[in-house]
Amino acid sequence: MNMFKIVAVPMHKEGRKFVAIFAAITVGLSFIWEPLFWLGCGATVWCYYFFRDPVRLIPQKEGLVLSPADGIVSLIEDVMPPVDLDLGDEPVTRISVFMNVFNCHVNRAPISGEIRHIVYRHGKFLNASFDKASEFNERNCLTIEADDGTKIGVVQIAGLIARRIVCFVQEGEKVSVGERFGLIRFGSRLDVYLPKGVAPAIAVGTTAVAGETVLADLRAADVAAIGVLE
Repeated sequence: MNMFKIVAVPMHKEGRKFVAIFAAITVGLSFIWEPLFWLGCGATVWCYYFFRDPVRLIPQKEGLVLSPADGIVSLIEDVMPPVDLDLGDEPVTRISVFMNVFNCHVNRAPISGEIRHIVYRHGKFLNASFDKASEFNERNCLTIEADDGTKIGVVQIAGLIARRIVCFVQEGEKVSVGERFGLIRFGSRLDVYLPKGVAPAIAVGTTAVAGETVLADLRAADVAAIGVLE
């Protein structure tokens, strides 16, 4: 791990107090035993690394649904959308991106639009890689509606270690694709619910980058529908 690349990346303000706490503990450990001091230094650098907030190159093509999180695409399946998202009562495709403790945890909007719904649900802290985490874990549900009426559901899910979901936006607020909308502390998962009929453009096991990796192309669905009509 290149230490210069770590410290050269900006840190999100949400991490400042945690880095300060880690650093203070490290100073205290230095009076107890020198090896503990160096362990504390490593932990402090890791904490800074966890809250890193790198610049991302946002694709500008219209109709793209981008990954809201860094991590591995762990699940792609057709499911009933959560009632909290108000996406109807028919199955849609859900794409899950699992973030481990080494991934960047700043979450970004998958599309541009208006935040129509935000619903926070308290729950358990099961391993976020489990499918049942979508239903039982503590989570924050957001629905983003594009100017053409297309709705995308995004759910921030707390994990086994993550105990704090942070959301920066409010209902009625406008967001741009790739814009930061939240953060989850210390390991978790993001679920994206695509509109009915939209196929994923990514496979399970793929490493996703928030604000850069394309999960789906809404325009591809429109073109397919026109072809069927013709």
